[in-house]
Formats: sequence, structure tokens, C-alpha cells
Amino acid sequence: MFVFPAAFEARERALLGSRFEDLLTYATPTPARGITVNGLRCAPEVVAAGSGLPLAPSVFCPAAFTLTDPDLRPGRHPWHHAGVFYVQEPSAAAPAALLEVHPGHKVLDMCAAPGGKSSQLAAALQGQGLLVANEYDSARAEILRQNLERMGVPNAVVLNEDTARLAAAFPAFFDRVLVDAPCSGEGMFRKEAAAAGQNSQALIEHCAALGREILDNAAALLAPGGILVFSTCTFAPEEDEGQVADFLLRHPEFTLCDLSGCGFGRPGEPNRADYNFSAEKCRRIWPADGGEGHFMAKLQKSADAEMAPPPEPARKKGRGDRKGGPAKVPAEWTDFACNLFPDLADRPVLAAGDWLVLPPQTNLPPHKLRTLRAGVPAGKVLKNRFEPSHALFMAWGRDCRNREELTLSDPRTAAWLRGEEIEARTAQNGWCAVLVDGFPLGGGKVSGGRIKNHYPKGLRNLG
Repeated sequence: MFVFPAAFEARERALLGSRFEDLLTYATPTPARGITVNGLRCAPEVVAAGSGLPLAPSVFCPAAFTLTDPDLRPGRHPWHHAGVFYVQEPSAAAPAALLEVHPGHKVLDMCAAPGGKSSQLAAALQGQGLLVANEYDSARAEILRQNLERMGVPNAVVLNEDTARLAAAFPAFFDRVLVDAPCSGEGMFRKEAAAAGQNSQALIEHCAALGREILDNAAALLAPGGILVFSTCTFAPEEDEGQVADFLLRHPEFTLCDLSGCGFGRPGEPNRADYNFSAEKCRRIWPADGGEGHFMAKLQKSADAEMAPPPEPARKKGRGDRKGGPAKVPAEWTDFACNLFPDLADRPVLAAGDWLVLPPQTNLPPHKLRTLRAGVPAGKVLKNRFEPSHALFMAWGRDCRNREELTLSDPRTAAWLRGEEIEARTAQNGWCAVLVDGFPLGGGKVSGGRIKNHYPKGLRNLG
């Protein structure tokens, strides 16, 4: 049996009584590992049938699987490089699936890194509407940007901002908001030793205060009638049921939705808030349920809710705003797009420094927030010719008119992912998309029957 930190165990035994062993005994001997399929690429059954990975369906999300081989490392799989799936602990896929996202919605993931839940929301949008993925930590925001690029998301804006600045910029703008809040991580004890080592009441209180601030900002960002899903990967009362109870006291315009029919986990705990509320409408995933530990609540804003004044934003020092605006469309881009991506040729193009960017077709209101990506960077004009980006091929590679078609069993696939030149068999001279089983692996340039490799060095399978 896993040995929990002493203070945590004492608290949970006091709260759970005889149920402690039943709920906090792990269902698997090692941390569960899994993948979540990117619906922008294919259906889950395609991955189950064709990836060659040892998979079992997950109870937490229809698009997720559990890896049945605990030693397997799927991050080197060509389909992972192609953004077909995201490596994710299975129960972590549960919150995004509860948000009821449909094509055309304006969706915000407020604490989005490293990007697994954002990619699920993007898949639900199917390229329509708008996904704003925000992360406060700069290094984690860059990882988020890279993951959404790999997943081929065409309609995402990646921000690196304080949530109060978001609320001031976009009051009552979003149809759906996900808050996977920074937390004390008690559900990650077994998976991450650091979580157990740093567990303390002071950390819990800090995370609860931060979660309260983020939730209040989320309330301001959500449009009347919209849905907010709040989640953590902790068991702490102050961060879970207590947090939701306090939020409902501060925000009577919100109603707690019933998650009892979601098909996984167990009801929230009734003895974990300072006042009586319908805690059983929340959802908990305990170690005994096959996950590491999660809490979820779903809240809906009244359709006639009044717009509250936005909170005062706190601007970070030493951070500039990225400028961008409509670009005069270069002939080099037009020629390139008409030849290889005709469906993109008439799309509006923005300039961001030297880059040409294809923005989402649903716009954000004007703002001066730190933006890492707004749509898809298409490429640059260099020496009177257009140089396409890796992101362009990852978003629309399967629509490219010049393609090199690889398969999992083709030795050229492994060579491509090592950064090597490969033989051209289906692509003609010039720029081409390289695909594995129809899924994009970036772009290359064909000359003399060889494809020069433009797969980014930092992404290659080396060693």
C-alpha cells in the first residue's frame, strides 16, 4: 500500500472514517498511463485499430485509452509526432469532456499548460469558433504552444497572462470556460514524489486563495448562460467542495449542475464545506476508481446575469505586448498557397514581425495581452520566395497538393523523424507535406528525387 504523508492521512482518516482504505487504495500497482486521441486527426477507434499500441478503453473519457504496458513510451511513436494523440494520465481527460463544447463556441482554458485539455477542447470545436489557451508561467506557456502546434489546432490563441488581465480584456465574452486550477496536487502523490514532499497546510491555503481569485475572474469572463467547469487534482477540502461552496455564496448568478450521470467517479463529499450545499452534484475520482485523483464541478451562469465590473488587472513588469496587424498580402504567399494550399489562398493574413499568420476566423476583441500565438504562423518571405512554417504543415498538411505518403511500417518514417533526408516516391519537386498514414509530420523540399528534411531539430527522435 502506498504510504501517504502523515498529515494528509490523518486529515483524510478523520473525514472518511472507515472508507479511507476503500477510497485511497490504488486500483493499479503503478500510476495509470494513457493517451487521449486528437479528434482533429481521427476517431478513437482508428488509433485502437491501427497504432499498434496496447490500449484499453478509459472509463473517464470516450476519446481516452489506458496503456496496458506500463513500460511503453508512446512519445516516440510516429502518430504522437503527428499529433494523433496526447500522452495523458487517463483521469486527467475527464474535466474537458464535461464542458459541452460544440463547433462555433468561444472557449477559454484559463490554466492550460501543458495542453492536453486544450487539445480536447480544440477537437470538440472542429476548427470552428475560437479557443483561447492561457498559461501564467512563461516556460509552461511555450510548451502549451508547441503542443497545440503538434496537434494541428488552427483556431487557437495562446496567451501568457494573469487571469485578472484576461477578465478586464474580455468581460462576458466566452461561452465555455475551463478552470483546471493550480492546486496542492494531492492526487499526484504517487506519480510525482515532489507533491508528497511539499504537502502542507500552508500550501493548501495558498492554492485555495489562488483558486478563489481565478474562479472570480472566470465568472467575469463567462457570458450569460455559459458553462464553467472547475477541476483540481487534489483532495483538500479547501480547494474542492469548500472552494465551490464559497464561489456559489459570492456568485448567486451561478447554478451547480449535477454530474451524477457522467459515468465515472463518485459524488462529492458533503462534510468538506463550511455550509451545506449539494456537494453530491460534484464529482470525485479516487485512487480506487482507477485514476490518481481528481475533483470536478460544473456551473452554469444565469442567462439573465448582469455583467459585473471586471477586476483590476495587475500587469507584470518587464513584459512587452506582441504587435500585429493586417498585412499586405505578398505575391510570394499567394503563389505558394494557390499551388499547394488553394483553400487558404483567400484567407485573411496578418503580419507579426517577419511572420505571416493565418488568424482564427473568430476574432478576439482588441487587446494588449502577451500573445504567443494567434492562429497559425504560415511562414516568411525570404529572398523573394515564401518559406513555409512547420506549423502550416501540421495544421493543413493533409490538404497539401504535393504530399509524400509514408506508413508506420515504412523505414523512411523513422528516418524522417531522425532528421534525415528521405527518398521521394509520391511528391514532386518543390515544397511538400510529409504524412504518415495520412497524418502530418511537417514539410520538406523535394529536389532530384530526395526530400530535404525540415522537421524541427528539437522534435526529432535522436539516440
